Amino acid sequence: MKEPKKVITRRSFTKISAAAIGSMPLMGFSSSLFNELTKPKDSLSISLFSKHLQFLDYNEMAAAAAEIGFDGLDLTVRPKGHVLPERVADDLPRAVAAMKKYGLNAGMMTTNVWDVSNPEQKKVLETAGGLGFTHYRTGWLTYPEDRTITKSQAIFGQQALELEVLNKDLGLIGCYQNHAGNHVGAPIWDLPPILSATENEYMGCQYDIRHAVVEGGNSWELGLRQIRPFIKSIVIKDFKWGKVNGKWKPINTPLGEGMVDFKRYFVLLKKYKINVPISLHLEYDLGGAEHGATKIAIDKKEVFKQMKKDLVFLKTTWQEVG
Repeated sequence: MKEPKKVITRRSFTKISAAAIGSMPLMGFSSSLFNELTKPKDSLSISLFSKHLQFLDYNEMAAAAAEIGFDGLDLTVRPKGHVLPERVADDLPRAVAAMKKYGLNAGMMTTNVWDVSNPEQKKVLETAGGLGFTHYRTGWLTYPEDRTITKSQAIFGQQALELEVLNKDLGLIGCYQNHAGNHVGAPIWDLPPILSATENEYMGCQYDIRHAVVEGGNSWELGLRQIRPFIKSIVIKDFKWGKVNGKWKPINTPLGEGMVDFKRYFVLLKKYKINVPISLHLEYDLGGAEHGATKIAIDKKEVFKQMKKDLVFLKTTWQEVG
């Protein structure tokens, strides 16, 4: 099996801090907030899911992400995203230019791509490849009721292989996210049979610990062992179980306030030497920003502060584990 492609870029934390402090009027943070993070030896490169900044234009989005302290953006390039697929040739270069202006890595994006015969989806990948992107999340799949799951897995495996061929030509790695619910990959064990049809170099899994714990409960560690060879990128977020209108449902929370055991998770990531791009998601109440709203119901400074809080938790917890 070929080793996963190493693409994480580590930028100077000094530059990040200086840029953040210099542009402080955007958010109104005090200087003490930007001193919460240091540049440890064993550090992470973390991108912010741009879905949560869709109330800002490209320049404002990039400025905010850089000021908060992120290394890059996981850009939404999909229907209702920051970049619409039908406008990818014009708007994706504009978004990337804004990100580079503020020193952000333009390596990750989230798409609805799966069908290599779809001209629009193919154009998204071609444009991204030409701009230096390295990783993208694919669209989700569901199991049709009129055929067996085993048959569907064989079909999806062939489609994944076809997508990998295109990815290789473009220098991209496609990542299928495990997502709770009636999605392909919700029970993490059903992804290896699909991804095993590929060469596991330009196609793999975007591993989401939140969804893995929702579906796997205490057995999520077994699922991680199973999917480990295929992990090409990672999503970070948290949740807890609670009642909503009398029914038990997973409720999204800030990092460290839910059921995900991040210390144990990070111990395993280090043990398995999983070193892949990371995307931070904030799916709890942020005045609509959690859903990708273009207009939000709270002050944007409150959104930024929560993003900073989760980022601090993530980096601090990573350093606390051996």
